[in-house]
Amino acid sequence: MKHMLFSYGTLQLEKVQLESFGRILKGTKDLLRGYRLGELEIIDKEVLAKSEQTFHPIAIKTGNLEDCIKGLLFEITEQELHQADDYEVDEYKRVREIFESGKQGWIYVSQK
Repeated sequence: MKHMLFSYGTLQLEKVQLESFGRILKGTKDLLRGYRLGELEIIDKEVLAKSEQTFHPIAIKTGNLEDCIKGLLFEITEQELHQADDYEVDEYKRVREIFESGKQGWIYVSQK
């Protein structure tokens, strides 16, 4: 089964993709309205080793359609979706949204 996964942060990095999925993902530009980006300090050693970044962006739902996040929509497998779940730290949750293109997919957003 194929899934669409929206990335606005470190999942766009080739190093993170190779270490998380074993391949480089192909994505198309898309946009999500009603969210803004915040910043999250990462303390998980495995995630830090992959991303080499202490602070990661995190999507925060505002409901304001003037707020938007630009990113890439990747087509991934069921197994890769679970691998993405393993990469993301507990402060993120995965939800389904509809993007500007009309496509539906998963995005990791703030738990709060």
